[in-house]
Formats: sequence, C-alpha cells, structure tokens
Amino acid sequence: MMKSWLTRAAVVGGVAVTMIAGFAGTAMADDKTIRLPGGYGTMTFIDDGDVFKICDTRADGHGVSGEVWFQPWIGDEDIVLSIDDGGDAGCDKKGYNVGNDGEYQMRLCWDGPNGTCIWSDEFNE
Repeated sequence: MMKSWLTRAAVVGGVAVTMIAGFAGTAMADDKTIRLPGGYGTMTFIDDGDVFKICDTRADGHGVSGEVWFQPWIGDEDIVLSIDDGGDAGCDKKGYNVGNDGEYQMRLCWDGPNGTCIWSDEFNE
C-alpha cells in the first residue's frame, strides 16, 4: 500500500514539474511596447493582426528606426522587418506574421547623434 502511494506521488510530482518548466519559457505574444529613454520614441507590437507600430515622439529633427529580429529554434537569427518614423505627422505601421517557431525581439533606435537603442524581451505567438 505504501509503495503504491509513493509511486502515485512521484508521478504527480513529475507531471507538476514538467508543466511548470513548460510555462517558464519564452513569453507569449500580447501587445508589447518599448520606449526610448528621454521620450524619443516608442515601438509597439499589436498582437491582434500582428502589426508593428513605431512613433517618433520628439520634434527634434531626428527620427526613430526599429527592427524585428527572429531567432528560429534551429538556424541563424535574421532581421525580418525594418520600420522607421520621423518627419511626418503620426506613426508608421507594418504587418508581419509572428509565429511560434522561434523567438522574436524588437529593437528601437533614436537616429540622432550617438543614437540610443533598446531591445524588447523575447516573445512569440
């Protein structure tokens, strides 16, 4: 009787550990926004429709540029989307189908002197 109870407890414990490990991986896609320090610009991934939006938020004569990097589970990373904004009213948008066959990261840069760049956390669908 005791051996049967220990076997069941071990199985349940193993399942619990496997489930926790499975949920601790890459963040799933939801809307995500990164912001440059100093209020120079933002870049947002809009999950509903897989759209990337970039906004130059300072009228300083310099724009902002963004990239979406993709690292497949097997193979080399690559830039899959480039987008910029500046010199016009409003923000710019581009669509790109984000999948679950690797990890994605957004990179946002201010295009001024000594431009600053920031990275998002990794995500996928």
